[in-house]
Amino acid sequence: MDTQELLDIERQHGARNYTPLEIVLTRGEGVWVYDTDGNRYLDGLSAYSALNHGHCHPRLVNKLTQQAQRLTLTSRAFHTDQYPLLLRRLAELTGYETSLLMNTGVEAVETALKLARKWAYTVKDVPLDRAEILMAQNNFHGRTITAISGSTEPLYREYFGPHTPGFEIVPYGDSQALEAAITPYTAAVLLEPIQGEAGVILPPAGYLQQVSEICRRHNVLLIMDEIQTGLGRTGRLFAHYYEGIHPDVVIIGKALGGGMYPVSAILASRSLMDTFQAGEHGSTFGGNPLGAAVAVEALNVLVEENLVERSADAGAYALERLQAHESPVVKEVRGKGLLIGIELTPTAGGARRYCEQLMRLGVLCKETHDTVIRFAPPLIIDRTDLDWAIAQILTVLRS
Repeated sequence: MDTQELLDIERQHGARNYTPLEIVLTRGEGVWVYDTDGNRYLDGLSAYSALNHGHCHPRLVNKLTQQAQRLTLTSRAFHTDQYPLLLRRLAELTGYETSLLMNTGVEAVETALKLARKWAYTVKDVPLDRAEILMAQNNFHGRTITAISGSTEPLYREYFGPHTPGFEIVPYGDSQALEAAITPYTAAVLLEPIQGEAGVILPPAGYLQQVSEICRRHNVLLIMDEIQTGLGRTGRLFAHYYEGIHPDVVIIGKALGGGMYPVSAILASRSLMDTFQAGEHGSTFGGNPLGAAVAVEALNVLVEENLVERSADAGAYALERLQAHESPVVKEVRGKGLLIGIELTPTAGGARRYCEQLMRLGVLCKETHDTVIRFAPPLIIDRTDLDWAIAQILTVLRS
């Protein structure tokens, strides 16, 4: 079928919960994707960091194929030979003793919130059903009913109440406001180290360290959502490493599955994770052997191909070049590693049209919050391809 036929079928039979660019992709390799008309594009979005390893990495394809021919699923009703290997690899790489595996990022967020509430009632002695979670303005932790209950985005919330109680909102980047909001009922603080969906918003230097100290002082858990920022995207294994903190819980996903399979997890100490008892939480597919095998290989590739270091080097280079360019339509260029946001001025006419122009030039990006172009290519990108992509971005910003 040609492009228009496929688009027509999707419009007729699909839910209209996204507004994709008018392109139909059919193949991917490395940093490149190809559409049904044979055109080639550099992927400047990486599926919101799920494709840190690039498209169809040969080692991941081989691992997926091999495991798919052996054993794909049993549920956690039985032990498998792949799940323990992922648990051990995560512990080795992150320093957290235990992991609880889920599938999507928002499932891992829900898991972390349940753990925080259980800990509050059984360890901190918060009265039952009174636990509170502090979250930041403009956060994005997913779109389930519970996740949107702690959101400040009207689009996510307006027609989906009644909302789950137990969430309080504080300004992002203001540690004093956060401390003032803590009560005896506060179980946890849930934050993104960089707010990606909000437009690649970086907090002030020292903010995460201050929050960590506040949480320790008030006996409150610190939960760090590293689903988009983790596993090398920002030039460190985790973005919170920039401030040298050790959150009580870290949430990961996206790149953990290597762009091959949905795998997510929460990381915590043994004592905290043991707050859960058998049967209180679970997932049919969570920790399945196919996902576990792919995730182990994804972590191995991350280390053995130096993707974290490559992200740091490429990101610093790209950020310097983009920040050096003066354009009347650019308000600010900001980011860490290969997570870069180009915020446009109010008179620029919105980021969507710039993303559409970039698509015509062969670079795929996506607008966020109407005014920001998010540029986040796979971490495997080389200098030649990065220079070419930057040249296209600068061309569009001049137009």
